[in-house]
Amino acid sequence: MCYARFAKTRTLAQALVEGGKVRLNREKVTSSSRLVRADDVLTIRMPRDVRVVRVRGFASRRASPSGAAALYEPMDGHDTGTGTAGDGTSSAAGG
Repeated sequence: MCYARFAKTRTLAQALVEGGKVRLNREKVTSSSRLVRADDVLTIRMPRDVRVVRVRGFASRRASPSGAAALYEPMDGHDTGTGTAGDGTSSAAGG
């Protein structure tokens, strides 16, 4: 999640997951090591917003805003930029 810029750091991404603020395909995720695959749907409850996205790819490091936008498809009306996707699997916290 931090590589796709939903959280500023891996620690903050882990706190979102362990705080019960993330769902993976409608199931609450409580472990940041939970496997995420391409085409999975993430629901992320942020402090001021709820994001619903379909995972399209992964990155090996924190991406630029346009590169990060290519990692997911918004399903909640939020707009994204363009870029390239990664390899196919990652953990919920991103890494």
